[in-house]
Amino acid sequence: MTIREIQTHLADGSMTARAVVDGFLSRIEKRDASLGAFLETYAGDARIRADELDTGGADKTTGALFGVPFVNKDNILVAGKVASGGSHILENYIGSYDATAIRRLKEAGAVLLGRTNMDEFGCGSSTESSAFGVTKNPLDTERVPGGSSGGLAAAVASQMVPCGIGSDTGGSIRQPAALCGVCGFKPTYGAISRYGLMAMASSLDTIGIIAANVEDIASVFRVISGADPLDVTSRTVDVPLPELGAVNVEGLRIGVPKQYFDDHLEPGIVDSIEQALRAYEQAGAVRVPLDIPILEDALAIYYVLMPAEVSSNMNRYDGLQYGSETPESDLFAQVRATRGAGFGDEVKRRILLGTFVLSAGYVDAYYKKAVRARYALRRALEEAFKDCDVIVGPTSPTVAWKIGEKFDDPVTMYLSDIYTVVASLAGLPAISIPCGALNGLPVGLQLMGRLGEDAKVMDAAHWYMTQA
Repeated sequence: MTIREIQTHLADGSMTARAVVDGFLSRIEKRDASLGAFLETYAGDARIRADELDTGGADKTTGALFGVPFVNKDNILVAGKVASGGSHILENYIGSYDATAIRRLKEAGAVLLGRTNMDEFGCGSSTESSAFGVTKNPLDTERVPGGSSGGLAAAVASQMVPCGIGSDTGGSIRQPAALCGVCGFKPTYGAISRYGLMAMASSLDTIGIIAANVEDIASVFRVISGADPLDVTSRTVDVPLPELGAVNVEGLRIGVPKQYFDDHLEPGIVDSIEQALRAYEQAGAVRVPLDIPILEDALAIYYVLMPAEVSSNMNRYDGLQYGSETPESDLFAQVRATRGAGFGDEVKRRILLGTFVLSAGYVDAYYKKAVRARYALRRALEEAFKDCDVIVGPTSPTVAWKIGEKFDDPVTMYLSDIYTVVASLAGLPAISIPCGALNGLPVGLQLMGRLGEDAKVMDAAHWYMTQA
């Protein structure tokens, strides 16, 4: 069921909040054993909350998400619940407060069903680097669901839950959404509070939304977006809320960078993207060819800046204040042992790379140069948006691949982010929606908009999902 369908059933009395929750929990019990999307379900708490909603005398129209079940990624804090970040080093860490996004969802009447699997601390593109097992793609259980929010995407794609929230640093919401055939939205940086989100790369991290359709994403976005005094990076001016159907596709200028159609893109994906572009054009949209050379450098920029921030943020996990402790004879040996045992290989790889680019002999040659290149990328996109309203292209260069196929080849794995890191580096809103299939596996179409134009991006995507 979609959010609208749930709300209709609750409003007309054909279902109770408890019946809705029980239905989704039953589906989780039946399906998740073969998928591994969930790390933990909160069945007891969810049923208690649903009963409160049913019997509390609350007006069902006052809560924007009254009785709607949702899940969160394992790196978003929930008071009194384990939040491990997909890592052994935080295996038993208990959140002491609700993240702002969680609090706002609860206040709107939404019911939390559980936490979902993820690549360790968000470092990965396949959910294979989780310390707690691999999540499988519900469309083909021999394939990955993408990452790092693979558990969340798999849960939505298998209809175990209508929606959920997770983090997107370089594509971690959009890429798994594309590989699982659902919708994934990354907002303008600062539009949704990061308070209560475990930091991976602070200047890139955002909280995003995965759902089966754009309408459901918009419903969640309206609730969790907005300024937050607890997050210093939160935008002080609220991003306009989406009113789907407001965008007139006729005359909409769609920018298509030629750099998106390079050698990294599977040929069959091009056909799906072209078909989507033709659908827009047939409705009166105007295709605007773009040439943005710096897009070719975006992945390199990202894989300098992101590891640098990862290496800094991971310093807090030393087994003293945070993290499971591995006792040794002296302090330095204990920290080494704790981090050596607690972190997985991919996190260690990014810590080492980040430490290298920040070291005295290389900070000018790598890190500072990447910072300047990031600003150049932002300026190039600002210029491009003078000629177009949205920029459109593929979300992922491939469809879902076999489990284990790329796990031992980090460079090939990193290339899966080649189209999503652009919006992350520039802080722009972007959404992935399904737009066809290749060999029976879903292809994702990514739409990216100007800073603060989250509503326009969602509306343009909603048109394709409902009218094309």
